[in-house]
Amino acid sequence: MARFHPLKVTDVRRDTRDAVIVTLAPRDDDRTLFDFTQGQYLTFRREFDGEELRRSYSICAGLDEGVLRVGIKRVEGGAFSTWANENLAPGDEIEAMPPMGKFFTAIDPQAERQYVGFAGGSGITPLLSIIKTVLAREPASQFTLVYANRQISTIMFREELEDLKNTYLGRFSVIHVLEQEGQEIDLFTGRIDADKMTGLFTHWLDASAIDTAFICGPEPMMLAVAASLRDHGLRDDQIKFELFASGQPGRAKAPAVSAREVVPGTGTQATVTLDGATRSFEMPRSGQSILDAALAAQMDAPYSCKAGVCSTCRCKVLEGEVEMAVNHALEDYEVRAGYVLSCQATPLSARVVVTYDE
Repeated sequence: MARFHPLKVTDVRRDTRDAVIVTLAPRDDDRTLFDFTQGQYLTFRREFDGEELRRSYSICAGLDEGVLRVGIKRVEGGAFSTWANENLAPGDEIEAMPPMGKFFTAIDPQAERQYVGFAGGSGITPLLSIIKTVLAREPASQFTLVYANRQISTIMFREELEDLKNTYLGRFSVIHVLEQEGQEIDLFTGRIDADKMTGLFTHWLDASAIDTAFICGPEPMMLAVAASLRDHGLRDDQIKFELFASGQPGRAKAPAVSAREVVPGTGTQATVTLDGATRSFEMPRSGQSILDAALAAQMDAPYSCKAGVCSTCRCKVLEGEVEMAVNHALEDYEVRAGYVLSCQATPLSARVVVTYDE
């Protein structure tokens, strides 16, 4: 489940000063593993200064393009994104997990839907995959994108978005909101906040016509957009969101494990199933996540961000009780079904049984 596979870099194209578009090719034997659904992401790993660092980047290609492509925007102080922007070149190999994520809705060729997407910065990456796929495979559906950036020069996929507008006239429209540059319409200048959303719904968006809304960007923007969508009548099941982890540390960190061994009988007896194999061990009742305890027990448990943002480390609690510190990835119905983010889950009971295989 947590296995990585080599991908060959076939093309690296600079999109903005701080972002590159990377095209990748799996080995012939791995091609079916890298079939993706629009809106999914890849988790990469690479060693920096002798420590493994993992990062997730969304696929920006549509399903009908026949390629595997991601957009990587440089994050200040980010080791992986800086390396990708400055050093990654055609012919290189990079290891990645197969596509993951649930930031999508099922495509229905007969549907006549109204979609709206809200993206901030590099949050456009998964939305671009969704937009391309929806426009190509749902010929009666329409898509409106509200895209926030600092200024024109930082807009990722700007030319590609313009091409899509020209290709799908009347079905795809883009509203650019620029924080640091004035525009002819004052509403399109500044940040996307509650007031901005009120203005958009008053003058540009018909909330009653929206079937599904997608949101991807920084947390403050996402919270403001989601709250406004709910205030204008959208249900939670009509709102799909994905938070990107822009605040991840630039260097790999060693797992935070207690320096003291667990005194027998004072910790939690954990049983973890991964790839059909089950292992039991004792772990502290506090100060260590289930993910870090599994890694310390030499289990190859899956993870990427360790920040509760992606869902790579998702597992299901079969017995016992745990508590999540942060959850930006799981839907309410998943939590009710017993799923947790193991990077954020600490045990509350004397015995915990979890599985990564469901």
